[in-house]
Amino acid sequence: MINNDIIVPIVNKSAFPLPSYATEGSSGMDLRANITEPLTLGSLERILVPTGIFIELPVGHEAQIRPRSGLAVKQGLTCLNTPGTIDADYRGEIKVILVNLSGQPQTIQAGDRIAQMVIQQIEQIQWRETDSLSETVRGAGGFGHTGKN
Repeated sequence: MINNDIIVPIVNKSAFPLPSYATEGSSGMDLRANITEPLTLGSLERILVPTGIFIELPVGHEAQIRPRSGLAVKQGLTCLNTPGTIDADYRGEIKVILVNLSGQPQTIQAGDRIAQMVIQQIEQIQWRETDSLSETVRGAGGFGHTGKN
């Protein structure tokens, strides 16, 4: 196994452990609700949940905030603005926008795992303005153009 670990400075102002990978093959690290009292979300209600985590990503990387599948299937809670992007130059607290898509109120407790964070390498581009684009078989077809069912 090749170790390609990137060292990322992190400040943890929560009462909970640092985000970590649950298994060797995990892509994401769980983020926890850094709250002092339970939060209850009514059906279709959304809320911004603090994590107490602050990071300093290297330029050329982003953190993506994604839903946790167990939370979505068991409680109907998911993340809005998914995946949420945390840019390399952001130094504020990581917060998660949660929404309750179930028909019943759902409660989040202090320390609950509310989302996962995936670190990705990114590329920046430079535009080259032109009057036309190359032709392809697909052309301008989109929104279901390539499938019949």
